[in-house]
Amino acid sequence: MNREKLLLEIDRFVEDRRDDLFRDIARLVSVNSIEEAPEEEAPFGPGPKKALDEALAICRELGLKTRNCENRIGYAVIGGDDDKYLSTITHVDVVPAGNGWKADPFTMREREGYILGRGVIDDKGPSVVCMYALKFIQDSGIDLRYPIRALFGANEETGMQDVKYYLTHYPAPLFCFSPDADFPLICGEKGIWHGKMTSLTKAEAILSISGGVAVNAVPDLCEATVRADSLSGTDTVQAVQDGDCWHLTAHGIAGHASMPKGTRNAIGLMLDYLLENHVVSGQERSFTEAAALVHKTYDGSALGIDAKSEGFTPLTIISGMIGIRDGYLWQSLDSRYVPSTSGEKILAGLASCFEGAAAVSCLRDTPPFYKSPECPEIRACMDAFRAVTGSDAEPFTIGGGTYSRDFPNAVGFGPEYSGRARPAFVGSMHGAEEAASKAELLEALKIYILALLNLEEVEF
Repeated sequence: MNREKLLLEIDRFVEDRRDDLFRDIARLVSVNSIEEAPEEEAPFGPGPKKALDEALAICRELGLKTRNCENRIGYAVIGGDDDKYLSTITHVDVVPAGNGWKADPFTMREREGYILGRGVIDDKGPSVVCMYALKFIQDSGIDLRYPIRALFGANEETGMQDVKYYLTHYPAPLFCFSPDADFPLICGEKGIWHGKMTSLTKAEAILSISGGVAVNAVPDLCEATVRADSLSGTDTVQAVQDGDCWHLTAHGIAGHASMPKGTRNAIGLMLDYLLENHVVSGQERSFTEAAALVHKTYDGSALGIDAKSEGFTPLTIISGMIGIRDGYLWQSLDSRYVPSTSGEKILAGLASCFEGAAAVSCLRDTPPFYKSPECPEIRACMDAFRAVTGSDAEPFTIGGGTYSRDFPNAVGFGPEYSGRARPAFVGSMHGAEEAASKAELLEALKIYILALLNLEEVEF
């Protein structure tokens, strides 16, 4: 099949199956697949298992062969099931819904060319797009040099234990791309460092505090109950008296930890309020001041850990959650760092900055990675992107963490366009009113079909 005829066939397929594709996305979105306590045959909880089962069921309905890898991950496959294969990798688990939704986040709805619901862009919508890409290639009858799998993980948001299991028990693909990023192509990712700061003594004035739903998301809500004589509300913090205590509620603007610009962290608003109103004193105040310092800037400069590297945006750091456990205050830390620094340097810098105020521990440290845009497999993907879109955009690096960093040969490849203007009602991934452009998902389907066929011609 010549390229012009192939593109026409792809266009016809996408138009014919568009309604089916969005119906199947809605099916996946309807499953609340937040990680929960493990159960028998559900290592990440019943929600992720149900979503994985549903994804594989959709694949089988499309005529694709499937395999469930012990309920941790699964895949659809075309062209046989040999060890040397190409793949896509998406995930069907999601972060908690959080606050600020205008309707049920697990009931997909449409508005002005967008679909809205938890997971429509991260990553259930792209998961279904990959299914349909395999469907087209299988039905086209094109001979495949390499089998192609569409992998569906169930633990991307909270540890990527799904992929760790898969790569321990199954052969890695020759190359894979992850539709959990941006177009045109992600050729590098910052390192991810997760930590925790804990107060040195028990809280006194702060009776309870809770904010955030995930380590890797800027929270839009933080609540606290404190002991104080007299308080009044502000534009961002509500204060309601309850006996000799006060219930405080701070409202911010949510977003992804890797893209904090434009967000407003509700935890930071709460901590500033406690300090400005002299609610805390002594060591409790020292911890609160240290915790508040995290929110002063998101480039780490207030903490002395800022860093830059060519080809990457500067280091970022945010706090996604705060709480109190056994009387001790704690705050999570999420840093996306560049090759010029390291997780060890970040930990040492924070320990020095917080000395005498908080203990700091490292919970996760995943180093950055970078692949040359001149690699044949990257050129194959970019050729497909340019053929479909006509764009001359170049590959770039990001602060987000996708499955790409866990595979020996992988990149992030769409389906988002982060720089594009969006209607005001469109929410971000990990935020309220998460939305995806229907037109862009359909365009991504065309790109992925062509990219997979281009990759069939690469020598691995």
